[in-house]
Amino acid sequence: MIKIAITGANSSVGINLLNKIADSDEFEAMAGVRSESAFAALPTSERITPRTISYSDVGNLSAAFDGCRAVVHLAGILIESKHSKYQAANVDATAAVVAAASEAGVEHIVFISVIGAEDKASNPYFRSKGKAEKVITASGITSTIIRTPLLLGRGTAGADSVLWAASQPKAKLLGGGNYTMHPLDVDDLGQAVLNCCRQLPQTSRTLEMVGPEAIPYRELIRKLASLKGNDVTIATVPVWSAKLGAAVSSMIKGGGITPAVIDVITTDESVPHNDTDELGVTLTPLNDTLKKILEEK
Repeated sequence: MIKIAITGANSSVGINLLNKIADSDEFEAMAGVRSESAFAALPTSERITPRTISYSDVGNLSAAFDGCRAVVHLAGILIESKHSKYQAANVDATAAVVAAASEAGVEHIVFISVIGAEDKASNPYFRSKGKAEKVITASGITSTIIRTPLLLGRGTAGADSVLWAASQPKAKLLGGGNYTMHPLDVDDLGQAVLNCCRQLPQTSRTLEMVGPEAIPYRELIRKLASLKGNDVTIATVPVWSAKLGAAVSSMIKGGGITPAVIDVITTDESVPHNDTDELGVTLTPLNDTLKKILEEK
């Protein structure tokens, strides 16, 4: 039995992984979350052990990772709040996971990053994910970093947003939704992660895994609306006005949607090579993913 640790286990990717593990006779998992209140969201299985973890306590993390061959690090944020900033949530937490993994003798780290991550990026979110990647690659522990695009599937923010827009008579999209993305089925990502934990690669690698189809966001909304039998009209929210509103709102609230988040959302995804072969995954066709979203609602 392969024992793995999952941080951010109550995330959509974490729940997907745990459901796969519950149905498997190959894996068992320590499901790490920040508080006991999150236990209720986790699948129930004898192969899954929920545990509260703290990223400010390396000893606590190391004990949680004890006996685990691999750590899957999912915890992180896109939207900052008063109490959770990119440096702490994306960089410092990763450094704590790396230190704890080293102390616990973990053999491999799988880190879910994002297309566009770069430690010198001007965008603070992309920069924080790039810095987190650098912490992992410098750790001395072999690792697989998987950079991902918009994720679609049960419980994902991407699926909720797409479904909501496709259900409206008029969908107001940033910039008219003219930015291109490569939406990825969360089931495919889950399979890739488990493949890494099974194989335990003996090198460190940074891979990009995206869905099978490049599509403007507006066309993604139209495609899902068509499957629903809804004739949606696409309207435009100017990016500049959205950024202005976000700047004022986030300054007042001390967090929330910022101009940087809007840049992340509206960035054209450029992926020269899709590393699905390296990850041993056959991609789900986009239409099939969209049909699953409808069936799950």
